[in-house]
Amino acid sequence: MKVFVIGAGGNVGRLVVDHLRNANDEVTAGAHRQEQVDDFRKQSVKAEVFDLLKQPEEMAKQLQGYDAIVFSAGSGGKTGDDMTMLVDLDGAVKSMQAAELAGVKRFVMVSAIFAEDRTKWVTIKPYYAAKFYADEWLRHRTSLNYTILEPGGLTFEKETGKVTTDVSKSGGSISRGDVAAAVTASLHDDSSIGKVIPLISGQTPVKTAIDQAK
Repeated sequence: MKVFVIGAGGNVGRLVVDHLRNANDEVTAGAHRQEQVDDFRKQSVKAEVFDLLKQPEEMAKQLQGYDAIVFSAGSGGKTGDDMTMLVDLDGAVKSMQAAELAGVKRFVMVSAIFAEDRTKWVTIKPYYAAKFYADEWLRHRTSLNYTILEPGGLTFEKETGKVTTDVSKSGGSISRGDVAAAVTASLHDDSSIGKVIPLISGQTPVKTAIDQAK
């Protein structure tokens, strides 16, 4: 599968690139900064700058010929709420529009646990609002074959290869490596299309959890 990873320079995005390569997919790392691109190329990874502030028509030129897109980009905690809206929301929507313009049907979104439930937006509310509306656009305003993954609190703990989609009201956490594994599993499992899948650490192998997600 030929996959373009948007946000490949981030902590989750880098691991997604690694997992996809290990699965023998043909991967292009789309990163925000040239130095990130240069770093990928030093590792023999195809990479290019992908600017989420551009217009969809410009983005679409870079997405031509791909089978799938993974969106794992975020403005980060060091930027203001304005960039959260421009990257996590509008950048995500423009990526979806670009995908449709480029004829790419498969789209995997890395979202956030409980993004669809405003009553659970306890902290970083602008971030959750961005995820909420981006996910809504993906589900109801596109014809893309989407999967939305909703990981809990992200940790740098060692990847376990095991998760659960049965989340409690209080949520939970998950390693970034396990999120990357779930992205890869979703891309290779058509049963995940059209699903919103919450993820936290658990005892079920990632591929099984994705396959059995409701």
